[in-house]
Amino acid sequence: QVRLVESGGGLVQPGGSLRVSCAVSGRVSSLNTVGWYRHAPGKQRELVAGITTSGSTNYADSVKGRFTISRDNAGNTVYLQMNSLKPEDTAVYYCSLGFLNARPVYWGQGTQVTVSS
Repeated sequence: QVRLVESGGGLVQPGGSLRVSCAVSGRVSSLNTVGWYRHAPGKQRELVAGITTSGSTNYADSVKGRFTISRDNAGNTVYLQMNSLKPEDTAVYYCSLGFLNARPVYWGQGTQVTVSS
């Protein structure tokens, strides 16, 4: 059974930084893309960043230059480093696993990120 567990969310002031992590376990088979999505109240869920097993990355325009997605050498943990955070980054952040450019197959439980003074 595949399991995704997020951690590292919390409260941070505008301009601050935060890193969230996604621990991936289980039989992931050929699923090759881990993504970070976020869902804010009153807004649609959006893809924030994604990384493939080959290391290719993509970002939403709203976070380019501020957020960085990476994975550890074993590929079991994916990180989202968030810098220069803005109040509009406030959301529940979800880790996902699936194929590139396709709807995710697996989801984590989410971690709350709140940017506020």
